[in-house]
Amino acid sequence: MSSFVGNEDPDRLYIVTGGRSRAGEDKFDLVTLIVSECDPTPGMQSEHAKILRLCREPVAVVELSSELRLPVSVVKILLGDLLDMGKITARHPSTPRTEAALPAPEFLKQVLVGLRNI
Repeated sequence: MSSFVGNEDPDRLYIVTGGRSRAGEDKFDLVTLIVSECDPTPGMQSEHAKILRLCREPVAVVELSSELRLPVSVVKILLGDLLDMGKITARHPSTPRTEAALPAPEFLKQVLVGLRNI
C-alpha cells in the first residue's frame, strides 16, 4: 500500500467518518464494484460527493481508496453511508459455482442433443 495511509491526519479521518472506526465488513471487500446511482447534491460531505463522481462507471473499493488517498477502512465507512442512503450500488464479483450448483451432465447431454436436432 502507499505511504499516504500512514501520513494521514488522524483528526481529519475522525471527522470524515463521524468518529466511526468500523464499517460493515460484510458489505464490501477490496474488489467490490461501486456504481453511483445519482449525482452529488449541494451540501453533501465532500468525500461522499467525490465517491459519487468517481463511480459513474464501476470502480473497485481498493481503487477508490487510492483515488481518494484514504485508508480502505475509511472508504468502507463512507461507502456504507452512501449505500444506506441508496446513492450507490455495490456489485460483488461473481463467485465460482460449486459442483453441486452446476447442471447435471445428463441434462447437458440432453440439451446438446436438442440443439443438434434444430
